[in-house]
Amino acid sequence: MPITIELQKLAQIYSKKLNNQINLRVSEMADDDFSHFLIYRVLGITTSEGRMIDIYQNKGRFLYKYAGSFLEEATRLCFKFTFPASGTVKIANTLGQRPKTFEIDCLVDTDAIEIKWRDATTDGDHISKEHTRIKVIANAGYKPIRIMLYYPNRQQAKKIQETLETLYKGIGGEYYWGNNAWDYVKNRTHIDLKAILENIAQESAHEDE
Repeated sequence: MPITIELQKLAQIYSKKLNNQINLRVSEMADDDFSHFLIYRVLGITTSEGRMIDIYQNKGRFLYKYAGSFLEEATRLCFKFTFPASGTVKIANTLGQRPKTFEIDCLVDTDAIEIKWRDATTDGDHISKEHTRIKVIANAGYKPIRIMLYYPNRQQAKKIQETLETLYKGIGGEYYWGNNAWDYVKNRTHIDLKAILENIAQESAHEDE
């Protein structure tokens, strides 16, 4: 299936970018100032353990960034495959001066789809910004739809998402998360993205053996 090949290529591109960034950062860290390890030792963390914590903290930052970017782009690719005219669109902010524009991740006809791999924010300002964004989208004649493929784990982040779901539905939009989000992509595009990614992950695991 052509979309499977495209997703495999995309995964390879992101995997290479991620590994390059991690290797570069680990190399750079060899010349870091480790004097702060004194405080680690005061708190009972050995020098070797502290070094590994710092390395994996940096690896985690890159992994989270690239994982999110890959999954969001992969999802857009599925919509693009089924709806060739779909794509990213910027619209003017008619309710304020900052930001000047809002971006719709994927516009399918009049459905303004926002794609999130996992929104773990606990920032209360995020709610007001998102509220303005979806009002601008609705005023422009589009239906705001949010799909979040993985739900956050922390309670405060979950409360933020519950509020956003209420805002979306209150303005006539739609909100999907977790399995419902995966199903939405599958039902709209007729592409089982999750199954394709599971196969890619299995193939990658076999290559590492």
